[in-house]
Amino acid sequence: MKLRMKGSSLRLRVSPSEMVRLIEAGRIEEITYFAPHEDAKLTYALEHSPDQQKIAVRYQPHEVAVVVPSQEARAWAAGNEVGLYGSLEVLHGKLELIIEKDFACLDRSDAENQDTFANPHMGAVC
Repeated sequence: MKLRMKGSSLRLRVSPSEMVRLIEAGRIEEITYFAPHEDAKLTYALEHSPDQQKIAVRYQPHEVAVVVPSQEARAWAAGNEVGLYGSLEVLHGKLELIIEKDFACLDRSDAENQDTFANPHMGAVC
């Protein structure tokens, strides 16, 4: 799973194998370490829950988890929709939340595009 934060937006990109794990297990996560101590890390996760009514963020020290309704996660995984989108009111405005399928890059090799969704623009002529 890829994480991108820019200003007041948080974007997660999910590969096909991660999508399967998300639907089966209810959670996928990655951990990034910033220094050689155990607590110098950030865990970012994507979860689905049947109790969740809309996209939300659960934050605690060293972890941020985006939680989506299970029904939306399953429909997204089974369908052609690119992503799930939402926003949250936060202290200084809104936090935009973007969760998308990780599509193959058109300018990368097959090796670099392993475990990605087929790009809908593959083979398109400008």
